[in-house]
Order: sequence, then structure tokens, then C-alpha cells
Amino acid sequence: MASVACLQIDAFADRPYAGNPAAVCLLQHERDARWMQAVAAEMNLSETAFVCPAGSDFGLRWFTPAVEVDLCGHATLAAAHALWSEGLVPGDDDIRFRTRSGVLTASSDGDLIELDFPATPPAAVQPGARQIADIGEALGAEPLHVARSDFDLLVVVGSAEIVRRAKPDFRRLSEIAARGVIVTSASDDPRFDFLSRFFAPGVGVNEDPVTGSAHCCLGPYWGGRLGKTVMMAFQASSRGGIVHVRLADQRVVLGGNAVTVFRGELTRAATA
Repeated sequence: MASVACLQIDAFADRPYAGNPAAVCLLQHERDARWMQAVAAEMNLSETAFVCPAGSDFGLRWFTPAVEVDLCGHATLAAAHALWSEGLVPGDDDIRFRTRSGVLTASSDGDLIELDFPATPPAAVQPGARQIADIGEALGAEPLHVARSDFDLLVVVGSAEIVRRAKPDFRRLSEIAARGVIVTSASDDPRFDFLSRFFAPGVGVNEDPVTGSAHCCLGPYWGGRLGKTVMMAFQASSRGGIVHVRLADQRVVLGGNAVTVFRGELTRAATA
């Protein structure tokens, strides 16, 4: 059996060892989900993307070390970067990915990669006082507003410093019925409109360094708050990352850079 090319790419970064690392496996044909999950566990990154030709498009699936997920931004950005940099798609051509969240498009705008994703605007929830306290205690930050998107719980707090200093109880966060928990505030840095962090221990990722798909929720929320359709966001993890956000009807366009850190291959034995 032929080997499988595998790249590690730092997404939402313009230099190595920043942003969010994703593994991208370039398949020649579809593989079994159990095998893909085993590879993702071996990679032990927040996401491993599996790309496979599908006519003129590409199939794309995403796995954390523990589960398959329905939407992932940074691994999609990494997958597009891999296809262009490996010469599998001409650099000027858009890429269409067939995914569990429908068709997603990647396009190149200079050094920036833009992803056309579905918007997942959050709906406010009205938990009781005890529930608010529970969320605050689990997150290590007092909520001012709590909302829920298709995937995640959105928790708005009072300052950027609270976002940065949050020390979640990952065991308690893993018990929340959501893919992950986004904590966010307005930015105290004039270069950015808002900042956030993202925690998803329930799917095997305690803190995700830069989460593109979370901005499908953050974009509509902050766009409404700020009266903007074009925004700059910063995810304040230890690695950090910048996400360009543009609202377009029921879609969110996410922009970022990507850098290949290394390229290798899964051996014959590993692909059997």
C-alpha cells in the first residue's frame, strides 16, 4: 500500500511555532473512520485533517485525539495550505471541501487564506443564578452574558484581562453539554475588536490555541455588538493567533496565514 503524505502546519500564524498546529493527511482514497481516529490519536494535536479527492472537490474530515468533529477552522486552513503548497491545486484556484458541515470554500488572497464558513450565531440563554455560578466556577471567570451556538457555549466576561487570566476546571467544563466553551471580551488592544479563548475538554482538547470555527459564533455576536461586518480577532492562548473575520449574510469568512513546520509520511505498516 502506498504511503500517505502527512504535514504539520501552524494555522492562523505567519511564523512557525505559533498559531494552532494541525496535522494534514493527504489520502489517495477514502479510509476507515477507525483508522483515521487512531492516526489522530497518534498525532495528538487538537485536530488532524484527512483530505481525499472527490471529483473536482476534496472530501475533508476532522478528528481530535478523541472524536470526529463537525466543523474545524484551523485544520481546514491547514488543509488548503497543504493542497496549494504541495502543488495538488494551482495556487490561483479556489478549493471546495465536502464536509459534515456542507461545502466549504478556501480561496487565496495574497498571503492570506480565506475560508467561507457557515455562521453559527449564538442565542442567549437564561440560566438560573446557580447555573451562572456553576459556569463561572468551572471557567474561573464571572459571566456577564451566556449564549449558545450550534456547537458551543459562549461566555462573555467583563475585560480582556479576565479572559487572559481564566483558569478553567477542565473536569467540570467537560460535563457541560456542548462541544466547547468560548470565553470572550472586547479587546484592550486597539489592533483587535475582540479576543477569546476556547476550551473543549469534552472532546479531548483542554485548550485549543486558535479556533476558527468558534469565530463563526464570535463574528455574529461581536458584529451585532459593535455594528461591524469586518473585524480583527485575537485568540489569547499561550501560542496566540489572529483571525480576520468578515460577515456575509448567513456566512462568515475567516482569514489567516499558515506555515508548514514539517512534512513526512505514514509508513506502509502504519497505513495497513
